[in-house]
Amino acid sequence: MLKMKHAVMVGLMGRHADRFHEYYPARSLAERLEAVKQVAGADGIEIVYPQDFGDDPQAMVQQVKDSGLAVSAVNLNVKTEKVWQEGSFTSPRPEVRAKAVANLKTTMDLAAAFDTDLITCCPLIDGHNYHFQADYMQQWGWLEECIAEAARHRDDIRISLEYKLNESRNYCVLADMGRSLYLCERLGLPNVGVTMDVGHALIARETPAEALALASQAGRLFYVHFNDNARDWDWDMIPGTVSFWDLLETIYYMDRIDWDGWVAYDVNSRQSTPIESMTATIAIVKMAEQLVARIGMEQIQAFIDEGNPATTFTQLFQSLL
Repeated sequence: MLKMKHAVMVGLMGRHADRFHEYYPARSLAERLEAVKQVAGADGIEIVYPQDFGDDPQAMVQQVKDSGLAVSAVNLNVKTEKVWQEGSFTSPRPEVRAKAVANLKTTMDLAAAFDTDLITCCPLIDGHNYHFQADYMQQWGWLEECIAEAARHRDDIRISLEYKLNESRNYCVLADMGRSLYLCERLGLPNVGVTMDVGHALIARETPAEALALASQAGRLFYVHFNDNARDWDWDMIPGTVSFWDLLETIYYMDRIDWDGWVAYDVNSRQSTPIESMTATIAIVKMAEQLVARIGMEQIQAFIDEGNPATTFTQLFQSLL
């Protein structure tokens, strides 16, 4: 069985809204930390800078430490503030890029304060919308320069970059696993790697297990986010509720590479409370682990070696009965 640790994204334990309704109200950090403690199976939290830190980051660090919850990673948000409207690491304004790098360095320092060696960042605002809007060569160069500068700030903290195909107003510059690994290869820095978000892999039309395996073979798999969708948009659904076989295959490869790092959950629902959604999520992932173990690693490898979907899926469905 896997030895992975389960983290809840603490921001998702508070306000949940879309452009039509607010489903759950805002909660203070203290209230969200208490909510995480009610999630069965949760080993820790992923926390977001600067949104979760308020005006006194050090006080918030102490508050998290006092909660007794481990921190899997500190997530840097460089998208929601007005300053990032035209990009963060790829903003055409050098002072904005400098601010993004400074925030990345601050996030690294906060991670050290939490006794974790990992930060994660998804540069969702960086990219383009229209043709002839961005200089792609210049944009990629800025991304490389910014990440490299931050990575050299301290070599005891790893930067895990999360990719995503697109947002509602731009195609993201870091769109898929291939580009993410290309960036890592270009930089050649041991503390720069990839966060593999299962939902983002799905909307990039990737096979999540394959993307995870590639990142692992490259030595760049630093962190994993689990959620689900129907490969059309990033719905952050409970794992396995749509893409069941993707969940099972991803768990198989995580077991095969002996993954003992953190898995964080980026999941929410209109119909279930945050505590219910996260509890179900962790339980389902653990049951998927149990199912893989019951089928057997050697048996699954035998399916792969034979490569015959008729016999493979007959036996896989049989295992569900």
